[in-house]
Amino acid sequence: MLALEFLLVILLASILAGAIGSIVGLGGGVIIIPILTVALGVDIHFAIGASIVSVIATSSGAAATYVKDKMTNLRVGMFLELATTVGAIVGAAVAAYANSFALEFIFGSVLLVSLVPLVKQLGEDIPKNPELEGLAKRLSLRGSYAETDGSAVDYNATRPKLGLLGMLVAGLISGLLGIGSGTFKVLSMDLAMKLPMKVSTTTSNFMIGVTAAASAGIYFARGDVNPLIVAPVAIGILIGAFIGTRLLVRARNPTVRKLFAVVLAVTAVEMVLRAFGF
Repeated sequence: MLALEFLLVILLASILAGAIGSIVGLGGGVIIIPILTVALGVDIHFAIGASIVSVIATSSGAAATYVKDKMTNLRVGMFLELATTVGAIVGAAVAAYANSFALEFIFGSVLLVSLVPLVKQLGEDIPKNPELEGLAKRLSLRGSYAETDGSAVDYNATRPKLGLLGMLVAGLISGLLGIGSGTFKVLSMDLAMKLPMKVSTTTSNFMIGVTAAASAGIYFARGDVNPLIVAPVAIGILIGAFIGTRLLVRARNPTVRKLFAVVLAVTAVEMVLRAFGF
């Protein structure tokens, strides 16, 4: 394959990854890594390094718009980021000694199981708003955003400790496997903390960049970040994120949930297949 074709394929794949990632709160690694390794024959270590950069680019490209539109809940995001960052640093530090294939099989299987409660809520628009109590009340983990028709959606977070545990696992996965682990973040906020789907994905978009940045330095130090691969990935991701943010603002929560379920299923299957060397 010619160098120009190589760069064009990476750019187009990154635009797609950025658009989808910015809508469902993921970093785009689920699309970037298979294309780089399987379709283009890039070494897995460079693919993971590019994936880490794509996560940061997706978050940078989408977070500003979502914060401006008040869909991202910064208080919830910063609270949960404490556990995620700790997990990411620990994960990246021990990644060289961990059995990545076993990890991918376990986490892929967990994601497959997580599909069950998610599918049961596919048609749900706004979750039943729980009373704000306990730690969530002390930290004022609540919020409100406006839909495109002008109606206000008020919500309260619940079970913050369970959310923290989910974020610790998400951080570990991000550091160990070089992915944004947005799937675990969105699942924790959607299923455990009962936040509206659009709030979960946009807050995840804000968080994944911070998590990836926490572990990116370690991948840089190892020489896993190749500028010739990372440059078109970052440009494509930023273009895609710009498109995705425009689409999400107009989308309904059930639509975002259905798209997230598809991406979650693909991510889970991809993890399991990678565990078996495919």
